[in-house]
Formats: sequence, C-alpha cells, structure tokens
Amino acid sequence: MIQVVLFDLDQTLLDRTSSLKAFLNWQVNFFELVTIQQKPQFIQRFIELDNNGSVWKDQIYAQLIQEFQISSYSTQALLKNYIQDFNKFCRSFSDVDLVIYSLFKANFSLGLISNGKTPFQEDNFKALGLSEYFSSVIVSEAVGLRKPHPEIFQLACQQLGVIPQHCVFVGDHEIADIRGAKALGMKTILFDPQQKETSTQADHRVKSFQDILSILKIK
Repeated sequence: MIQVVLFDLDQTLLDRTSSLKAFLNWQVNFFELVTIQQKPQFIQRFIELDNNGSVWKDQIYAQLIQEFQISSYSTQALLKNYIQDFNKFCRSFSDVDLVIYSLFKANFSLGLISNGKTPFQEDNFKALGLSEYFSSVIVSEAVGLRKPHPEIFQLACQQLGVIPQHCVFVGDHEIADIRGAKALGMKTILFDPQQKETSTQADHRVKSFQDILSILKIK
C-alpha cells in the first residue's frame, strides 16, 4: 500500500523553464544587460548553456558576458542577483497545487528530494507555497548525497518512517529520479508533459499532474 508520495522539484513541481525565462526577462531589463533586440537571443543562449540546470550559473554568466560584450556588471554580481531573486519568479506546473492538496487531504505523507544547492532550492520550493503539506524536504548539498544514489531515497524513507515499497516517487528525469527510486524498490511515476522520453522504466508515465490522482485512485 502506498503511504508516501515523494517529488522531485525542478521540472516536476517547479516549472523551471518558465520560471527561468520570467527571471531572465526581468534581469535583462532591470540591469539593461543587452539591447531590446538582443534580449531574446540572450535568454535563449542562457537556456542553451544552462542545459536543464546541469551547469552552474557562474560559468553561464561568464560566457554570456564575453559573448555579448557586457562590461557594466561582473559574473559575481549577476550570479548574486540570480541566487537572491530567482525564487521571486518561481511558478509551479498547472494543477500542482490541486494535486498536492488532494494528496494531503487523502492522508498521504509528502516529501521532496532535490539535487542542488541547499538555500537556493529551499527558497525556490518555499516560493511555490507548498511547504506546509510536506513532512520531509531533502536537498542534496545538505546531506552530501545526490540522486540517483539510493541512500538519498532511503533517507527520505527514514524521515517519514516507511519502507521504500510503500513509497512512490514522481520525477521528470529517467536516471536521477526513476532509476534511482526503483533501485531502492519504490514505485515510480515519470512526469513527462512533452513526451520527451522515448522509453522509460517508470511504472507509470503522466502528461498531466492530475493523472497522478487517478493512478493513486483519489477522486
């Protein structure tokens, strides 16, 4: 019996792509980094270099400062602004709030496991307004473990007082989320709204967050 639902953050609860575009649009305007004509190119280039969050931002800003010949601000100044203000632009995917509330009301325990920098990811999660529903929040930097390492999933089980077989993990990444959770014996749901994964080891694949309720038989 599933008692616990665990979630990834980026591109699962958090629509990171839309959030990043909104932040960059503001940052470019606020700091007047490039011309209006160059702004779409700057944002697109940032997203390309970012590679779905796998590249840290000091490298990206250093590259963009060089490519766009920005002299008014340093890499560190732009990085500091990113760390401090990105959370102000964080937005969740459609129906995330409804699904989380429905799971909570149905007496599922909820947890978060996210790879990333501790204060940064925690701030982004808090910005979504979902913290009150979660009994466990784990960020990789704080515990010295990263998905797909099975111990980070085991840590969530320990915090929530369950065995892996009573958990389902919802995430967007085939290796870090799905294979990592399955290796410990958890059930898995791949959140793949754009159907990017051609094949998956997940027990279920969903395009819409509301489909999670159907899988867990919540009306």
